[in-house]
Formats: sequence, C-alpha cells, structure tokens
Amino acid sequence: MKNGDLNMDQNQTPLYDALHTFKERKLDSFHVPGHKHGRVFPQKAQKDFQSILQLDVTEITGMDDLHAPEGIIERSEALASAYFGSNRTHFLINGTTAGNLAMILAVCSPGDRVLVQRNSHKSIMHGLELAGAKPVFLAPKFEADTGRYSGIDAVVVERALNSYPDVKAVILTHPDYFGRAFDLTKIVKTAHSKDVPVLVDEAHGVHFHLGSPFPAPALEQGADVVVQSAHKMAPAMTMASLLHIRSDLVDQENLQHFLQVVQSSSPSYPLMASLDLARHFLATLSKEKMQSVMERIVDIRECLTVSKFWKVNPITPNDDPLKITLEAKEGKTGFQLAGALESAGIYPELATTKQVLLILGLGDVIDVKKLVQQVKHANDQLKISPMHDTINDSVTFPELQELKLSYMEMKEKQATFVEWDEAVGSVAAKAVVPYPPGIPLILKGEEITPFHIEHVKALLHQGATFQNNRIHKGISTFL
Repeated sequence: MKNGDLNMDQNQTPLYDALHTFKERKLDSFHVPGHKHGRVFPQKAQKDFQSILQLDVTEITGMDDLHAPEGIIERSEALASAYFGSNRTHFLINGTTAGNLAMILAVCSPGDRVLVQRNSHKSIMHGLELAGAKPVFLAPKFEADTGRYSGIDAVVVERALNSYPDVKAVILTHPDYFGRAFDLTKIVKTAHSKDVPVLVDEAHGVHFHLGSPFPAPALEQGADVVVQSAHKMAPAMTMASLLHIRSDLVDQENLQHFLQVVQSSSPSYPLMASLDLARHFLATLSKEKMQSVMERIVDIRECLTVSKFWKVNPITPNDDPLKITLEAKEGKTGFQLAGALESAGIYPELATTKQVLLILGLGDVIDVKKLVQQVKHANDQLKISPMHDTINDSVTFPELQELKLSYMEMKEKQATFVEWDEAVGSVAAKAVVPYPPGIPLILKGEEITPFHIEHVKALLHQGATFQNNRIHKGISTFL
C-alpha cells in the first residue's frame, strides 16, 4: 500500500481497534496462543495480565500478517510511514536490535567494507559479525562540555570515504544515549555523492519528529534507513521499534527478507498495537500538552540543582531536553549518585564513572513536591558515603581503526581465557560491554592495550556492570 492509498488521518489506530473489537466478541479460541485469551493462566498473575492477554492473538482471519501485511498491519504501518516521512515503515517486535541487524545484512555481503561509528551499540557490532563485513571504525569527537565522545565529524567521514573507496555503507548512531545529536546532513551528502547509503541507529530519537525543541531526526536529514526504539521515548511497549526506509540506494525487498530472517514468525500483537498507539500519540500530541511537558522539565531541573555532590549539565540546541545528565563533583562517582538516588526512590537510566542519566517522558507525570524530598534524601545519603579519588576513564580512539582479525578469521581460531595482566597484545575473542549503555569498550577482534585493561579495572572498582562472564578475572582472547 502506498501512502496515497489511505486517508492519512493520524487519529486512526486500525490495528489496536481491530484487536479491541475482536476481544469484545468473546469468541472461543481453537488456535494458539495457549493462554486462550487469558483463560488458561496462573491465578496469582491473572489480574495483572488479563487485559493484555485478551489482545494477544495470532495470524487468524482478519488479523493480517506482519511479514506479508495486506490489512490492519499494512494500514497501521502506512499511517506510521506518513507521519515519519518514509517511503516505507516496518513494525519491529524484536526491538531495535532486529532492525539494526536487518539493515546491515541487507547492504553487506561477506568481505564488504563499511564505515562504522566506534561508539555504536553492541547490536551494530553483532550485525557486522553476522554479515561478515570488514568494518572501519570512525572515532567520535570529544566534547568538552559533556566530557564524552559523542557524534561524528563530516570531515572524518569524507577522509574515510576517500581512503576506502570500496565502502558499501556508513553506519551511525544518532543521538547518543545521553540525547546529544550532531549534524547528519553533511555526512549524508558526502556519502550520497559516492552512492553510499547511510544507515542510522536512532534508538533514542523517535520523538525528534515532534520538531522543536528537539533536534532534527535522521530521516529528515536524508538518512537512507533509520531504526528507532518507540519504547524508549514514546509510549510503546518494551521491544516495540520501527524501521524506516527512504532510499534508492537500499534494496527494499532485500531488507524485507532480512526482517523476516531476524524477527519472530509469531509476532506479538500487543507490541504491534502499542506501535500503532505510540504513532497516534506522537501525531496527535497537542502544543498545549507539549508546552506543559517543557514547563515541567524546567521545574524538575531546578529541583535537581539543589546538591553540592553533583551539577546538572546544561541543555544545548543539540540536546534532547527529555534527558537530564547529572555530573558527579570531586570525590563522588556517578555510581554513588545513582545508588543514593535509588535509595530515595529515583531510578536513573544509567550511571557511568562521572555521570548519571535521567530520562523524562512525554507527559507531566513527576510529582515535583515529592521530588524535592527525594533529592534531599539522596543528598543526605551522599553526605555519609565514602569519598573516591577521581579516575580518568576518558576513552581515546584512533580516527580510523580496523579490527586486528576479521570476523571470518576469528571463526577459524580457538579462544583462550586469560587473566587481565596477561591479555595485553592479544586479540579479544569477545566484546567487553559495560551495560548499560551497551557500547563495547573492547571490540571483538580488537587488540587489547594496557589502556583497555586499566579502564576495565577502574570501572569494576567503581561498581560498573558488564555483560561478560568472569569479567573480574580476565577475558577470552585469540593469542
């Protein structure tokens, strides 16, 4: 279905409406799933799950098929396509991870060279590995005002394209986890001048399509394929994401094929319905409600400034105002701040050595009076917590970096677990991934340096969590 085939009234929610109507008919189920509209379910959890289970159907008559949509799913995806401004939008029920994997597999064959932003999510790295691609990693630029490596400079991309004329794609992350965006337009124009598509993991930017005061979304800046986590910043259920394509450089049929490869053949209808509703929410959000959200952000930020243990980082035009970053002051760590906030009932999104990220929603849901007391409690906790020496954990990246071993070469090698003090000079057989945010500190196939080891030990000392077994002892390597 093309966008013009449907009256694009964004008040419509065809997928949700069909599920609701089906539920009201109270029909007997002679099909999967086994909970039979919630009638077969543990009694202790039935009250919590009942309403959603009644919407949890399968591809029976009238419910359409995610992998070959011709009815309510097709109409819902077309509404999303019209709102986001894509040629085609696909619903994802295996998270942005599935979209990242599919877009990489769609443009890369084994041995193809691609340019990749170094501070990308692990799902991007997994996509490269599955495709057997040969990545050239691009160093993000360091930003003094945030103390982080964030976006990519167009000049770096241009130099890389000139150095590697056989590149098949440029893969970027926009915005970063903390909501800092960067100018994609120049990068896209440079890549397109060489007929190279730009693929963007925009997990944290689905709401950028609301316009000011949010940064410009990747699709608006000319990106070819964009994947967004609707569940992160819009009111969709966890694992509900979107993939948009607007490109003549990416084969849409090939992309659809790989979406079937990486996604379940039994998609969740509640997840898809939540995407239908999240799009509706964004498309119909009034200026008055948005103004109320922005006013409440000002109040929340003001409450959070009352501390001698952290500062609230300022917002620039490149920042998402729904993200608030607390910067630990001398003698405290981000992990300590997060622990104190949690003891007060404030659960942050993530903590790093020096920072804590708080994420707000597109609604006026925070009780500011309660927040004042919670901040006071957190400050009281930090008064009695131990002081920490400042640890310099700034990550440094070469401007252009290739893996020491290719993914194909690593398949042929046997990994050996070694203690950290013996790992210098060997090649990592597994990525080392602090989580959150899920950005690899050490890439699979990267040579391990003394800096890597020092950084890992510093993070462990401060209480960081990793998605690695036995990380306290060492790492699997190719010697």
